[in-house]
Amino acid sequence: MRQLHATSAGVATGVLITGLLATPAHAEHGIGMGIGMGRSTGTGATIGTATRTAGDARFVPGPCPKTADPIPALKGARCGTLTVPENRARPNGRTITLGVAIVPAATSTPKPDPIVWLAGGPGDDAVGEAQMAIDGGLNRDRDVIFMSQRGTYSADPVLTCPNIDEFNARAVGLVHDAPSTERLHVQATRTCRDQLAARGADLSAYNDTESAADYADLRVALGIDQWNVFGISYGTHLALIYMRQHPQGIRSVGIDGILPPSTAGSALTWSSARQGFDGLFKACAEQPACNRRYPNLSATFERLVRELEAHPVTTTVTVPGHPQPVKVVLDGGALVNWMTSATHVAPGVPRSLDELAHGNPQRIAEQWAGGKLSPQAFGRTAHGLAYGVFCSEWVPYESRAEALRGGREAFPSFPRSVLAQAPQLTFLRPDCAVWNVPAAPRSIRDVTRSDIPTLALSGGFDSQTGAANGPYVARTLSRATVVTVPYEPHVVFASSQCAQEITLSFFDNPTAPKTGCLTGLKPPRFEN
Repeated sequence: MRQLHATSAGVATGVLITGLLATPAHAEHGIGMGIGMGRSTGTGATIGTATRTAGDARFVPGPCPKTADPIPALKGARCGTLTVPENRARPNGRTITLGVAIVPAATSTPKPDPIVWLAGGPGDDAVGEAQMAIDGGLNRDRDVIFMSQRGTYSADPVLTCPNIDEFNARAVGLVHDAPSTERLHVQATRTCRDQLAARGADLSAYNDTESAADYADLRVALGIDQWNVFGISYGTHLALIYMRQHPQGIRSVGIDGILPPSTAGSALTWSSARQGFDGLFKACAEQPACNRRYPNLSATFERLVRELEAHPVTTTVTVPGHPQPVKVVLDGGALVNWMTSATHVAPGVPRSLDELAHGNPQRIAEQWAGGKLSPQAFGRTAHGLAYGVFCSEWVPYESRAEALRGGREAFPSFPRSVLAQAPQLTFLRPDCAVWNVPAAPRSIRDVTRSDIPTLALSGGFDSQTGAANGPYVARTLSRATVVTVPYEPHVVFASSQCAQEITLSFFDNPTAPKTGCLTGLKPPRFEN
């Protein structure tokens, strides 16, 4: 999951943590110009090589979308733009354009039903995630389609706010959940909103209902009779709404790092953190060398949260690319948020916590600051889309008391000041008060009921979208396969060859994916 005013870069290793609450919601320029060979669709048309319309939407072939970093996977892609109404309730209003890239199948005899990729976030650009998809073999025998969700990096307009990213970098030197930090945090949000509104953006139109309609229009505009959907992290939230609101033409749906729209919010974020942390702590306890070296790791972590909340630790660290020392303040809230991302580099977590418990905060401080000051944390997240989702679909349907109760149930020993700010959603309620968009219809929180074959993938160490979300959504998906890959963090497709094999076998046979690779998976070797 992603974090409002959080980190998008990997902890210590530079690995990009993709998806909702994993990259900052407060948180690409290679150009792929190839046209490539066309792929036939069920209608005999060619995907991505002709101008086509779908209602008020229009696809026009053209150059590949901009990306912040060069993406080799886009070499040979067929590209263009989809133009759609910004707000479908205002048919004569302005239009917006979304970048589209179609990476051809690796085989010369591709399957006729492509895969469309739904990015994490909210606010990540799908085109920027193309390398992850192709490195995982997703285009083995199908074209894979990437479209920049409205407001994201390669869309027009783009709803990024550099001032928020700059605040995130400065915030590592502030007490995480102090009232003074809240005032600065909310001011950054207000400034972002004012800037986007001044550019003419209808901020109420950046949400899942409009985005789902964009994808429905894209399928028709590309002349595709049937396709498959694969969403990661926040993209699972969008996928579940898309398959409920526009089921036509969807052959199968894969969701990885699952965020149910019916329960999304602070309480669920606390529950996910508990599940991911416990998974990691249990793996250490079951590994004799780790258990001897770091006994009672869960109790140590919770004690550190309480102690740091009462007495924050201030230190300075050196961050790559920043010659001057960086001030870092670690309090209880900062430690919880660090831990939520640190499950991506699980082997080092026990050692890092032990060093902190023995008076050495440097490693955790370097990781905490390194993520927020990484180049990947600047200018890439569409905060306008993130707040559009959070403030219209989440906050109106979860009370402050419900959010606090969720935190207390997950971590009863935490101080109230820590529980008041869910991990990765710090100050979300006052942020939404200044964002000031209407609540979505209550139906946005409905469970998705469907007989579309669905693969529900989770990681046993996922502290951002807990593994329990898989069985939860499957209750109303009559043809769902639920898979938890042990010892893996958020978005298992990015880190697990086994998860990639399961996903590819699912698209081959959506009712009977091969899961044999799960047998014999072993926990990581934790650092001494």
